[in-house]
Amino acid sequence: MVAHLLRLKLILLRNSLKRSPWQIVGIAFGALYGLGILGLMLAGLFFLTFNDPELARTVVVLGGSAAVLGWAIVPVVATGVDMTLDPARFVTFAIPMRQMILGLALGSLIGIPGIITLASALIQAAAWWQHPMAVLAGIPAAAVAVLTCVVLARLGVAATTSLASSRRFKDVSGIVLIIPLMFIGPLIGFVATTAAVSGDVLGRLAGILAWTPLGSAWAVPGDIALGSAGTGLLRLLLSILFLALITWAWQALLARALVTPAHNATASRGAGKLGFFARFPATPTGAVAARALTYWVRDPRYSVSLIIVPVLAVVLIFAVQTGEGLPPVVLGIGPLVAFLLAFGISADISYDNTAFALHLSTGVPGTADRAGRALACAVFALPATLIAAVVPPLVIGMPHAIPALLGLSLGLLLSGLGLSSVFSARYTYNVPLPGENAFKTPPGSTGRTMLVQFIWLAVQFVIALPLLVPAALYAFGLGEVWGWVTLVLGVVYGSAALVAGIRIGGRWLDRRGPEVLLAVTVNK
Repeated sequence: MVAHLLRLKLILLRNSLKRSPWQIVGIAFGALYGLGILGLMLAGLFFLTFNDPELARTVVVLGGSAAVLGWAIVPVVATGVDMTLDPARFVTFAIPMRQMILGLALGSLIGIPGIITLASALIQAAAWWQHPMAVLAGIPAAAVAVLTCVVLARLGVAATTSLASSRRFKDVSGIVLIIPLMFIGPLIGFVATTAAVSGDVLGRLAGILAWTPLGSAWAVPGDIALGSAGTGLLRLLLSILFLALITWAWQALLARALVTPAHNATASRGAGKLGFFARFPATPTGAVAARALTYWVRDPRYSVSLIIVPVLAVVLIFAVQTGEGLPPVVLGIGPLVAFLLAFGISADISYDNTAFALHLSTGVPGTADRAGRALACAVFALPATLIAAVVPPLVIGMPHAIPALLGLSLGLLLSGLGLSSVFSARYTYNVPLPGENAFKTPPGSTGRTMLVQFIWLAVQFVIALPLLVPAALYAFGLGEVWGWVTLVLGVVYGSAALVAGIRIGGRWLDRRGPEVLLAVTVNK
């Protein structure tokens, strides 16, 4: 049965590759990237174990702990990204529990992440070739570390299986669980600052992680190579005990899920609550705007952008922080926020999927559809852009830069909304279906998605050139008048580009509405 499950995983992988040549290209690039990382790691570890074994142990423990943490978090955050060999599909089959657990665990290693993790674990064990006992202990420790990664991933998915049947949980969990990513920037800044003060901070951090389930297995060969065989064997024992514990927990949750499979719950709502429809005018444009804004608030495929944008801003701030205040590069937050939010509706009809039929059956004019979606995005994009363009120059003491930043940001937002209004009416590509995880990548869609997004970026750059020229003249110190020119041009030119984009996109939508519906219907 274990061999059958592994064979089934390989068949599913093979069939996914047959669906599109772009899928093969994506896997090939991923494999080449992984091989490159493995090669660099192999060379670096062998060099460190020969010259500085203490540093090599620190690097292995920190990298291994990050791998275990990633395997534990990513499957929970991105539930639904890879549902091959989903236990829920075996509910009607009387498969022995031990065989199912072993088959699912080994099947998780079939793929680029699993292969790279396994190869990395074995490479770090072989890197201690100068110490045969370290290699002998490092191989089983590597197996324990890899199995810990796999079982933690499966345990997290199994723990959320019953909750995942709730639509509200699906809508909220992916966004809530990604919020900790906002702390990546502060964490990097803290580690960098602390390391500058005390160069051994990473070594102390590795020493702490080596006594936790995250890094205990990874520290075993390094401990033995450094002469602490007793400590290494104790950590190996602790790693095995932790693996047994999480395996038992996974088995218990899996047994419960197979006996009482998840179901889709429904909830009743009171009548008379129109939501955003009560706050917009009773016109086609207002109805589309209310519907689109509801998507932005309640559909995680949209609302995740509202989390990612501030995350990127926070990461940018902490990435450029020098300890002596914020540098002028933070002034780019305003244009960055405007650019990202305007790009957010470049595939809105693709996200509609079959629901776009409602627009055609009710005879919504194309311009009303385009204007309503742009208006819904502007409801939150405009205040966010204003704040991102005004606050940074005030914080760093450069208020004179506000007109230029405000003009550039508003121009990028308005012209970008206009460009997205054209693109989403003309170009569609596969996106996660309604109810699926926002981070899911539909098979065979990577190539077309990247092409359309690259074209959007290139066209947006060309459209923004009239804004970039006066902004650059101001930045190079040719007079503050160019900042005011940028402000006026951003509002006037951006508004004109928005109106033009709505009209062009509306005409395209009126002319080829049925074709658009057919395209988004088959994008599954």
